[in-house]
Amino acid sequence: MKVLLAITVLTLAGHVLAANEIDSKVEAALAAEARPEADRARDRNRLPLQTLNFFGMRDDMRVLELLPGGGWYTRVLAPVLAENGKLYVAIGTDRIKENVLTEPGFEQVDVLETTANLHRPKGSRFYQVDDFDLGVSGVDMVLTFRNIHNFDKAARDRINRNVFKALKHGGLYGVVDHTRRHMEPADGENRRRIDPVLVIKEMLGHGFEFVDYSDLHFRADDELEYEVGRRSVTGNTDRFTFLFRKP
Repeated sequence: MKVLLAITVLTLAGHVLAANEIDSKVEAALAAEARPEADRARDRNRLPLQTLNFFGMRDDMRVLELLPGGGWYTRVLAPVLAENGKLYVAIGTDRIKENVLTEPGFEQVDVLETTANLHRPKGSRFYQVDDFDLGVSGVDMVLTFRNIHNFDKAARDRINRNVFKALKHGGLYGVVDHTRRHMEPADGENRRRIDPVLVIKEMLGHGFEFVDYSDLHFRADDELEYEVGRRSVTGNTDRFTFLFRKP
């Protein structure tokens, strides 16, 4: 009886480990033949496997990617979650709907159609979103990569309130973004950077717990002086990597 019980426990443990393993699946996604060469060229800088492991992502999670842009991370997340988990994408999804989700292997990604109405008012450096609801609840993890710097405070508040609402208790929120000097006023050079202390302050104000940070994307030779798209800086920006939790 004890032998049978031990075998059962080991078998169940093996299934759990297999369900939670992401390393081989991330590596397979990165090596996919259909993946664009431009995406591959950024792997060394973006360190996707190390970043997702820091966030604690498992392949059986329900994950929401916010503001997926051109789909660089979507192409990694979707195949990793395809078998055991679920990937949702929301806000600013037009590009991936046309260029990524029409490709084989991405059929299971759910696009959350919201009334967020992403727009940038004339003369403004920052985007805004109207009041909206993501339409999902109880998700395990929300991720956003190099996006929140694009929004003014009101829009960040709307987004983060909805993230908090969508997450389950104990759910995780992973954020990567370009670093701005603490308390430095916005100008033409730093508009695509954001103060990491401000990000933590705002997240705490919405009820999140600060879990941890990583220096994976720390770059000592980024002087934090120049626009992130400048030739001397692009691909080598200092980025903070934060993990928050909904209590």
